Amino acid sequence: MQSISTKVLGVALSIGVGVGLIAQPDKAIAAWQPQKPVEFVVMAGQGGGADKLARFIQSIIEKNKLASVPFIPINKGGGSGAEALRYLKDKAGDPHVIMATLNSYYTTPLRNPGIGVDIAKFTPIARLAEDTFVLWVHADTPIKTIDDYVKAVKAAGGKNWKMGGTGKAQEDELLTNMLKKAYNIDMTYIPYKGGGTVAKNLAGKHHDSTVNNPSETAPFYTAEKKSVRPIAAFTPKRLPMYPDTPTFGELGHPEMVYFMQRSVVAPPAIPKDAQEYYIALFKKVSESKEWQAYTKKQSLFADFLSGEELQKYFLKGREDHRAMLKKIGEIK
Repeated sequence: MQSISTKVLGVALSIGVGVGLIAQPDKAIAAWQPQKPVEFVVMAGQGGGADKLARFIQSIIEKNKLASVPFIPINKGGGSGAEALRYLKDKAGDPHVIMATLNSYYTTPLRNPGIGVDIAKFTPIARLAEDTFVLWVHADTPIKTIDDYVKAVKAAGGKNWKMGGTGKAQEDELLTNMLKKAYNIDMTYIPYKGGGTVAKNLAGKHHDSTVNNPSETAPFYTAEKKSVRPIAAFTPKRLPMYPDTPTFGELGHPEMVYFMQRSVVAPPAIPKDAQEYYIALFKKVSESKEWQAYTKKQSLFADFLSGEELQKYFLKGREDHRAMLKKIGEIK
């Protein structure tokens, strides 16, 4: 027969074991979760590809209940994205801020070292896709081929031809310079704050051509009466959405291939488990039926990349753009 003290000890041990089990929370419950709304910064103006993408991602997260807090898009496109980059840097350690990137993620810090931004310090989250570019003209023009386009630009006297684009020394101006070099033509580049505005101004005949992403120009191309016309694509293969539009490679310029990365990053020095939370979240976004349908419809190449592999991709992209900017004399 057990003594009272032995029984008490046994009960105590049982309670201790029980408490120990209770004190070991499920890892999924213990994992980091945002405790307040997440700022989803967009380093461009409203209506452009990056803005549309961020808002679409927000809708996927909300519809599929992938997060317990809202994600709120905030546009900070000033200074070709310098405003957003500096904001993200100043939010170091804050896991409730993320940013949708485009290729000005590379070019703006290179052109403006004074903002004190080194993208290697940001926390890589996910690359969801690579976006594409197409040369566009207004549908009312007789231009239907690249030869027609080159003749029209030269007939306009070069600088009288207006090419609309997003920002200065960003993607659109880099592509404009590719065209100038490949076809020995000249034109005046007109920068706008966002790709949506660029597309709208082409449809309104306020400039002569653009190199918009398909998602930015879609409202004016898919309308019953098309107001824009695709001439050639900066892609290795023809885009399914534009099967009759040749690539520049088919036209004798295989070097004219260029993509826009559609990625998400966070401020420097956020907790590791917060980074892991966002990677898992955006992996779910990339696997959603809504995202898969969107990438097909908007001619994006869906290709998920995260963590250190993504950081390597970013740093290579920075060096590629450094070389491009040097070629056009934007940096030394």
